[in-house]
Amino acid sequence: MANKNIHEITIKIDGEKWLKAIDEAFKKANKKAKIDGFRPGKAPKDIFIKKYGETNLWLDAADICLQDAYTKCLDENKDLEIVAQPQISLKALTGEYVEFLFTITTKPEVKLGKYKNLGIKKESVKVTKEEVEKALDEMRNRYAESVSKDGKVELNDTAIIDFEGFKDGVAFEGGKGENYSLVIGSNTFIPGFEDQIIGMKKGEEKDINVTFPEEYHSEELKGQPVVFKVKVNDIKTTVLPELDKDFFEDLAMEGIDTKEKLMDQLKENIKAHKEHHAEDHFIDSLLDKAIENMTVEVPDVMVDEELDRMIRQYEENLKMQGITLEQFYQFTNSSEAALKDQMKEEALKRVKSRLLLEAIMKEEKIEVSDKEAEEEADSLAKKYQMAKDEFLKLFGGIEMVKYDLEMRRTIELLKDNN
Repeated sequence: MANKNIHEITIKIDGEKWLKAIDEAFKKANKKAKIDGFRPGKAPKDIFIKKYGETNLWLDAADICLQDAYTKCLDENKDLEIVAQPQISLKALTGEYVEFLFTITTKPEVKLGKYKNLGIKKESVKVTKEEVEKALDEMRNRYAESVSKDGKVELNDTAIIDFEGFKDGVAFEGGKGENYSLVIGSNTFIPGFEDQIIGMKKGEEKDINVTFPEEYHSEELKGQPVVFKVKVNDIKTTVLPELDKDFFEDLAMEGIDTKEKLMDQLKENIKAHKEHHAEDHFIDSLLDKAIENMTVEVPDVMVDEELDRMIRQYEENLKMQGITLEQFYQFTNSSEAALKDQMKEEALKRVKSRLLLEAIMKEEKIEVSDKEAEEEADSLAKKYQMAKDEFLKLFGGIEMVKYDLEMRRTIELLKDNN
């Protein structure tokens, strides 16, 4: 069955415009032509064609005409709501004309189902005393100091050690370190190593006997018993800050100068985070249910374009971490095809969500005036501390601001009616 959202449109370029394009193609090609008896660019057209043939000129002329054909295609089909870049192919190519075939995908028909009174409620948010105390502990840990201590190494202490490993009495490569900071209990060394550090004192030396795991990367050492000669140079422990004046000054949180005020602020922060999460979950649940109730046949090209957008955004996020997309594929033994396969379900959901909201927007006659869009652009530019023109260029223009505002109002309507 033919897809009614796929339109094939033929655009023909002929007559004087086509002949002019061929002539332009000839002039460009003739400048690079090597023909005996003629300097580059000076060979007559018939001599050039005799050596190189006409077909290449036609192909170059078709490239010259492509933009005009594309513009003509869009101008003649302004009534079509195109949702993706048209696919273009050559339908015919002769000395008299060129025909381009434009395959255009238009917005699919959406039949809205029930989108009001869906019976979905926003989850209520509660903050427990334990959550606030955990947040306080995490904050104190961020300001904790590592200080030297007397006595013996204990679990969670940091032992500053010198070590050297020996197998059958011979030192092995990579088994030596000086003033290495080892957190006891981190399990970063060979199993059994950290356990034998516990109880040692500052300045103490000791032979530690361990066996490398069978899956160890070195063929020479896997599964082998070895001896590490270890000396403890220092023992450090983590000291949490007292909730005193100095601590609150270090925090530099306006109006926070007591434990009670800090606990109240942490509670508000946790509550705000939970409410934001609950809001997102509420909106996602409404969209999922409304999508389930609607009927639409999503063209593959819309999902493909959404996947391309998601890949580009993923690439930008990786760049912020100092990683290129190519490095990501190498590190994860992956590929663009594999990444797109992982993202395909989310891409389809995004397209369906957009189509749903646009259909509700049309049904509910939600519109944003030019004035409202300009005011929104002013507000957003100010928020991001940018010149308005610069902001609009990055955002995609005033029409995109208008569209974004309309979509947000549609989401608010969806929430208000549920």
